[in-house]
Amino acid sequence: MPSAIHINVQASGITKFTNCLLVKGNELIKEDLWISSVTGKILNGQQLLYGHRTAPDNIVDLKGRILSPGFIDVQLNGAYGFDFSVIPDEGEAGYGKGVQRVNKGLITTGVTSYLPTLTSQRSEVYHKALPYLAPSGVSRNPSTGSESLGAHCEGPFLSPTKNGIHNTSVLLSPTHGLSSLSACYGSSNLQSPSPIKMITLAPELPGALPAISALKDVGILSSMGHSEATYEEAQEGIVAGATMITHLFNAMRPLHHRNPGMFGLLGTNSPAQSTKATSASHNNNTVAAKPYFGIIADGIHLHPTSISIAYTAHPSGLILVTDAMPLTGMPDGVYEWTNGSRIVKKGALLTLEENGKIAGSSISLIECVTNFMNWTGAGVAEALRSVTETPARMLGYEGMKGTLAEGGDADLVVLDAVEAREGKKLVVEQVWKFGVKVFG
Repeated sequence: MPSAIHINVQASGITKFTNCLLVKGNELIKEDLWISSVTGKILNGQQLLYGHRTAPDNIVDLKGRILSPGFIDVQLNGAYGFDFSVIPDEGEAGYGKGVQRVNKGLITTGVTSYLPTLTSQRSEVYHKALPYLAPSGVSRNPSTGSESLGAHCEGPFLSPTKNGIHNTSVLLSPTHGLSSLSACYGSSNLQSPSPIKMITLAPELPGALPAISALKDVGILSSMGHSEATYEEAQEGIVAGATMITHLFNAMRPLHHRNPGMFGLLGTNSPAQSTKATSASHNNNTVAAKPYFGIIADGIHLHPTSISIAYTAHPSGLILVTDAMPLTGMPDGVYEWTNGSRIVKKGALLTLEENGKIAGSSISLIECVTNFMNWTGAGVAEALRSVTETPARMLGYEGMKGTLAEGGDADLVVLDAVEAREGKKLVVEQVWKFGVKVFG
């Protein structure tokens, strides 16, 4: 008679999700998922049950709902009344409290990781703010809320003719390459480990290409945006090391049939390796890869058809972003902003009072996913990939974030898909951070 199997009934910190649809690639797969609140990681359930004979402490029946990796927003200017680009009257201590408020509110929307984004500011603002925006996941404490993966500095090295709402009085040119960036952000902030994850700059500016190359060497990503770059100048930026386009179509030279501008990079022949660079400053054998690109799917920044065209051209590079401002969730009115400007809020529309330019968005990332899904005809799993797997890969967190694979961080969102007037709508019902339920 075979011996009985003894199951370990001691508290293990293990949760098993069952009766759920897992987001894997472009598909929703009916499968269980095991996670640990001790390690904060996704586990191999079969190995635990049959190899180590370990039972879960907690079994969560999701009743057919969707289980997705936690969302990643790579462009968030602020939320819940707090602006990452403004040092409050209370000084840096008040700034730190504001960041904490954003982290705890943001995670309830399904965003478990993000890049807090600073718009173009004077040097002293970066010096004060950046230390508070450094990667915050080292402690792996779920109670702190959403996790910063490092700051996104959107400027001030931008084209003054494509400034959007960035005040031209603070814009700079990276004439001396990395030295110009060091003078602005602070030399210590460009050294490893840097609080900066990504910098948006215009590749056609003097000194921009050497700066992009130098940033790559120190482990900081470069994105191209707020730019007058031609197709050829954008190619040079990619060859120098840029990997991303900031809010595609917005604040850049428009598509033209004789020079497609930055958008033309999406039309090159291969997703990985494509057209030769034309610049004499680079080896003729060097090739430019298709970049990742941010899309604001709020129905204000872009026409739905423009989004469909971009997605068709390069589906594996599309990353949905909110470009959300601190006025998200606030009542309509006129609000003070940075550098003496004011923003007018009318519903979802935010504009700069002085010239009527669109001033970021007031949309959540899950709303962007719903819009994208309905406008492009993409499936649920395809749409969710644009806020999970794709941004994780762009940021160098493949296998750690944006995944439900074994060994990945147990950052999870439980979603319900409901029928709405505009089509299918995704609703955030639960959020888990590092294996612990923090919302729902």
